[in-house]
Amino acid sequence: MKVWLKRIGLGLVALIILCLAGGAAYEQVARARAAKAYPAPGKLVDIGAGRHIQLDCRGSGAPTVVFEAGLDTLGALAWSAVHDPAAQTTRACAYSRAGVMWSDPSGRPFSPEHVAQDLHAALAAAGETGPYVMVGHSLGGPYLLTYTALYPADVAGLVFVDASHPDQRARLAAAAGKPLDAGVGQARLGKVVSGLGVLRLVLPNGMAPDRLPVPAAKAGAAWFPKSVPAAAVELDGLDATLSSGGKHRALGDRPMVVLTRGEKSPPAAGQQMKIGPTQVAALDAEWLAMQTEEATWSTASRHQVVPGAGHYIQLDQPAVVIAAVREVVEKVRAGQAP
Repeated sequence: MKVWLKRIGLGLVALIILCLAGGAAYEQVARARAAKAYPAPGKLVDIGAGRHIQLDCRGSGAPTVVFEAGLDTLGALAWSAVHDPAAQTTRACAYSRAGVMWSDPSGRPFSPEHVAQDLHAALAAAGETGPYVMVGHSLGGPYLLTYTALYPADVAGLVFVDASHPDQRARLAAAAGKPLDAGVGQARLGKVVSGLGVLRLVLPNGMAPDRLPVPAAKAGAAWFPKSVPAAAVELDGLDATLSSGGKHRALGDRPMVVLTRGEKSPPAAGQQMKIGPTQVAALDAEWLAMQTEEATWSTASRHQVVPGAGHYIQLDQPAVVIAAVREVVEKVRAGQAP
C-alpha cells in the first residue's frame, strides 16, 4: 500500500512539473508571437547597461510633451487616444516604464528616483531636448513630481490627469473608515504565475480600461503577462512613490492644468471594497478635495472637473486632455501663466 501511495505521489508531482513546463513553453511561444505581431512603436532606446526603454515620439515643435502613464500594464499605449492629436501641435512622446510592454526590466531595486532617471536617460539618448510639458495620469502624477525635483530645468509645465495625491492612502482610508486594499496580494500572485501561461488563459484580454482603441487593446493584451511583474513591483513601491512625490509639491509658477474625473464611483466599487454607499460618496468627496489641493501646487494653475469622465479621462474625454495639453504648451511658448 505504501508503495502505491508513493507512486501516486510521485506521479502527481511529475504531472505538476509537466503542466508547469508546458505552461512556461506556451507562454514563451505566445511572447514570441506578440513580439512579431505587435512590435514596439517608436524605438527601443539604449539607456546603458544593456537596457532599452521604449520611447515613441511623434510630430515636431517645442516644447515637447512627455506622457507618463499610471499604474497599469499599458505603458505608452495608455495615451493612444491623445498621442497623435497632441503631436499635431508639437512634439509628443509617450514611453513605457521599465519592464512594461517592450521596455526591459530595471534590474535595480525599485525607487521612484530610478523611474525618473530611466525617463531622463531615454529622452537624452533619443536626442529629445527640453524643456518639456509633462502629462501624468494617476500614479504618473507623483512620478512627475519626483522627476521635476530631480530635473527642474527640464519641466516647463504640467498637466495632471486624475492624478494620485501623495497623501491619498491615509486620507481615503479615513474617509472610508477602514484601510483599503491596494491589491498587492493579487499583484504578487500575478507576478508569480506570469511566466506560466496562466494569465493568458484567465485574462485573455488583459486588464485594459474601457474605450482603449482596439489596436492598443490587442497589443496590450498580447504583452500583458510580460508587463505584470513590473506593475507588481511598482505597486509594492506605492508608498515610496507617494512619499517621494509628497516632498516635492511646490511647482513654482509653472503653467499647470489639473483634470479630475466627473463621474461618481459606481456601486460595484463599493461592493469590491466592502463599503456602503455613504462611504463611497465620502471617498469621492475626498478625492475631489485632494484634486483641488493639487491645483494649488503651482501659482499658475487651474482645476477642471470633467463631466462624463472616469479615472481614464484621456480615454473617456480625450478632447479635454488634448485641449489642456495645448493650453499649457501655448502658455509655455508665450512665457506666461494661464
